Parts: sequence; structure tokens; C-alpha cells
Amino acid sequence: MGDPDTPRAIHDAATADLPPAQTDSGIPVDPLYGPQDPDPRIGFPGQPPFTRGVYPSMYRGRPWTIRLYAGWGSPEDTNGRFRYLLERGQTGLSVALDLPTQMGLDPDHPLAAGEVGKVGVSVATLADMETIFDQIPLNRVSTSFTINATASVVLAMYIAVGRRQGVDAADLRGTVQNDILKEYLARKTYIYPPGPSLRLAADVLEWSAREAPRFNPISVCGYHIRQAGSDAVQEVAIALSDGLAYLQAVVDRGVDIDVIAPRFSFNISTMRDFFEEIAKHRAARRIWSDAVRERFGAKDPRSMQLRLFSGGDGTTLTAVEPMNNVVRIAYQALAIVLSGAQAVHTMGYDEALGLPTEEAALIALRTQQILQHEVGMTRTADPLGGSYYVESLTDEIERRARAAMEEIERNGGVIACIEDGSLESSVADAAYREQQAIERGEREVVGVNVHVDPETTAESMVPVHGVPEEVATRQLERLARVRAERDEGLLQAALTRLEDEARGEENLMPAIVEAVEAYGSMGEICDRLATVFGRHVPSTVV
Repeated sequence: MGDPDTPRAIHDAATADLPPAQTDSGIPVDPLYGPQDPDPRIGFPGQPPFTRGVYPSMYRGRPWTIRLYAGWGSPEDTNGRFRYLLERGQTGLSVALDLPTQMGLDPDHPLAAGEVGKVGVSVATLADMETIFDQIPLNRVSTSFTINATASVVLAMYIAVGRRQGVDAADLRGTVQNDILKEYLARKTYIYPPGPSLRLAADVLEWSAREAPRFNPISVCGYHIRQAGSDAVQEVAIALSDGLAYLQAVVDRGVDIDVIAPRFSFNISTMRDFFEEIAKHRAARRIWSDAVRERFGAKDPRSMQLRLFSGGDGTTLTAVEPMNNVVRIAYQALAIVLSGAQAVHTMGYDEALGLPTEEAALIALRTQQILQHEVGMTRTADPLGGSYYVESLTDEIERRARAAMEEIERNGGVIACIEDGSLESSVADAAYREQQAIERGEREVVGVNVHVDPETTAESMVPVHGVPEEVATRQLERLARVRAERDEGLLQAALTRLEDEARGEENLMPAIVEAVEAYGSMGEICDRLATVFGRHVPSTVV
């Protein structure tokens, strides 16, 4: 009898109760394939360094969550889209928020004009969040919010909606992105300078560890760094460096590493280079596992898991011949699944032109369902493990990403590299090289610089999902109604408490929850914090 403590024996014991699986021709499929004693850097799924996945059985025991990024217009519009997708088999929600909400502006702010509900749903007060989740029981869904500068306020609103539904914060499941550091490098939806912003992010992490232990209080986001133009190595290096900075900020407050690290999640992109993208995710899991164990002394294997939400990248879609994007999205989804993600987003084929139509969203949903039910992706863990090519790419991405992370540390860490503009410059340089490669034809894009149809080079006339101007009107009316009906004295007391505690060192989440439940608006809450923290002045990097 073999040693029961060997990695193979541990894995076999963890998957012993799985139901049998077979190919369409009746060939039995084992839960895992590979040598009995693999290279320890490759290892087994569910065991450090998690190169092959974070769970022993992967999709055979736990299929990935289908989580389409959705949200547009008013809260009523988004509620309708969510219910439409849930009724058709979506298993998790992912909320897109409009630019004013992301930047702490109310719909009636002059800078919000023309942007209300355009790239996501408009959320100004708790009343909006209540409408978004009307008839959607929060104890039965997992919800992800792509929000950063205002993550604390959005989470407070979600907590408050849960309370009104009778669901305690401790029972809520989901994720708030809360990765403000990459905003200075990528999308620029920041409000405050990096220091106070990191404090707010750490407040969310610390508070959630106590009050909402099933909720992921951060999704460290390489995705937006990649969209800004980084290459795969830069994406891994910057995202993991950011993640370690957040961990350090919370551990410095006295939170045990094995309490907070298991609640970390990651959002990493999946671009067009099929095998490189798969290897990138494998390398990222390996680096994170080592770093959390070596730097912080983590003992719990769950602390070392890089749990992953990934989606195909919208920058790979084309406005020319947009139906080609259906194929691109399917292959990107296949790469995501082969890489071992825990939740997957698929885009609408029309997203190079605008928000996805209902038809495009349904095709995106069906793409994942076909992968789960028809293609055999849930039968065995890490089917590409042991591929000479994939393992070589994984090793090389790991080597280069580690070198890039060490350079960031030598230069003072991510905060210093954000403040001096060096990280932003490196991403901008990579974006320039990528665009030059496309324009020179060295990076081929079908329909754009290769196999170009002269009759369809202009944007194709597929239906584009527009946001009617009445959305902004409805939001302004709702905001005015909320302000007229709320208890103004209660709100002002809550805002004063928030400002006073921001001047000290208190965790701000309880005060933000209080202000939200008094129906304070996003702009009112963020303005109070800005009086203490100031507003970030952007760098001169172009």
C-alpha cells in the first residue's frame, strides 16, 4: 500500500467520491492525468503551489460560476437584465456601474452630464441598490461589483439591501473589486490620492474579515492593466505586486494572514494568444502561493490559493465584421476554462460598438453553457497539464514576472512606482508597441489588417444597444425624491461622524454604512471624504 501522505494519495482521497465520467464514446475519464510523481512546481490540483488549479477535482466537482458582466441605464433596466439572465441559467451576477458612480459623482453633478447609465447602471443612493435587487434574493445569489474608488460605499449599500431582505452580512456572497491601485495605471477612476485610497481599501478588507466572512472584499485586477496596454508578464507582475501591498496593509493592522488571505480573489484577463494566456494564469497561481507563504508565513493552504475570475478582453474585439467576435469570445472562454478559473465572463459580440444587446448577452451566456455541458470541459482537472509547450511557457512567464516584481520592490514598491509614474510609463510603452505591431501588420487581426474585406471595413450595421436620455431624467427625479423624503438631520449627523473619523484612524466602514442607511448619496459621502483626503492630481504620463 502506498504512503497515504504523498501528494498523489492526498489528491486521490480528495476526489474518491466523484461520480464517474466518460467521453461521448464511452471512454472512462479519470479526475486527473499526469505522472504519479510530477515535478513539485507542477504538483496536483488543490495543493500548493496550485499550478494546476485551486481545487482537487476542479470542474468535475465544482463547475465554474457563469458571471456575465451586466448593468446599464437605470436600476429598473439592470434589474430586468439580471432577472432575464438568471432565468436562462446564469449562476452569478456581475454589476457594471456607470462612470459617475465609479468616480463618486451624483447624477445631477455637472461632470455626470451625458454619462448617466451609459457604461453601466447608475447608483446614487440606497434606493437605487434596492431597485437593482428587487425580487432577487441575496441569500441565493453571488454578486460581483466592478467598483474601486467607491467600493466602500457600494459594499455598504449591498450590505444594507441584504439587511432589508433579512440577510445578515455574514451570509452574503460575492465580490467587490476594491483594487484602487491599478486605477492610477489604467482606467483612472480614482478620487483620492494613493495613500488615503489604500487606507479605504484596507478598511473594506479588515471590516469584511470580521463582518462579512463569506464575501470577497477585493478582486485584484490585472484585467484593466492589460486593457491599458500591458503585456502578459506586466499584467501578472503588477497585479500580484498590488495584491501583496493590500495584504501587507491589512496584516500591518494586526489581521491574521490566514483570516484575510483566503478572501482575496483576482480578476485577470484572457487575450488572443491562447496558450500564453493559459500559461499566464498557471504562473500567477504559482507565484502567489509562494509569496503568501514565504512573505507572510501563511499556514492555511487556502491562504495561498489564487482564486480567479476571468473574462475575454474587450480590446480584442473589432467593430469591423463584429460577428467574427463570436468566434473570438468562444476561444477566449475555452482558454479561461483550460486555465482553471473559478468564475468566467463572456462578452457580447457587439461590445466593440456599445453595450451588449439582449441577444448578444444570451449568446455570451450560451457560449459558457455549451462549454459546461457539451464539450467535456468538466470531466478532468487541468487537461493541458504536462504539455511541453504549456509547461515551458508557464515557467518562462513565472521567471519574467518574478523579475519584474523584484524590480518594483527595488524601486520602493507599488505605491512609490505609481507616484513617480514609472509603472504608468511602462504600461503606456507596452500599449504603444502593441499598436505599432498591429499597424505594421506584425500582429495580425482578421478583418482589420489581414483578410480585409473592402466592402465591410466600416463599422458593420449590427443593432447597437443605446441608452435613452430618459434614463438620466428618471435618475434625477429619483434622487430628488430621496432627498426630499429622507431624515436630513439623521444624514448630517452620519456625514459628520464620517468626516470626523476620516481625520483619525478609525475603520470607516461602520460610518459609511450609517450614512448609506440614512440615504446619503454617493456624491455626498465621497465629497465628505475628499474634504479630508483631498483629490488626486493625475500624473503627466500620456
